[in-house]
Amino acid sequence: MEPPSLRVALDANVLIAGVRLPRWPFEVMRAATRGLFDLVLPEQVVVEARRHLPLPAQQAALDAFLVGSRYEELPMPTGGRVAANLDLVRSAKDVPIALALLDGRADIFVTNDRDFTAPGATAERLNARVRIMLVAVFLPDVLGWSPESLETIRNRRWEDLASVVEDQ
Repeated sequence: MEPPSLRVALDANVLIAGVRLPRWPFEVMRAATRGLFDLVLPEQVVVEARRHLPLPAQQAALDAFLVGSRYEELPMPTGGRVAANLDLVRSAKDVPIALALLDGRADIFVTNDRDFTAPGATAERLNARVRIMLVAVFLPDVLGWSPESLETIRNRRWEDLASVVEDQ
């Protein structure tokens, strides 16, 4: 019997950054399309990413990623559940995302949002079930990236990525 795959959720800030620049968030997105983990995305995350990627080319890149990743969309909780769990995370606007992560049995939530990552920003009942990680931590700790590999793409541009493809 095959062990269950890791269920990883990405925040809108990771999707937005990954579409805009080919750096660390982009590599997390590429790992999702390669099937290195099962991608689960709260509905609100997809909506927020679309709102902050207004250019047609950005929308097309996000759509291509969503199709290629074969993600599972996590539905939004009811307003009553949100109101009853306002202590789950520091920012009330993030409560629906936190509840969707819990309901969707996410193992890891990758975000650069301090309302999730700062010490004390999330309730223990969320931390007990979902590991919240920065992109720069997820790549080495989960995907096995070396510090050298991280550093090589810290400031990478799309032009740099194109030249790598041409060399192959």
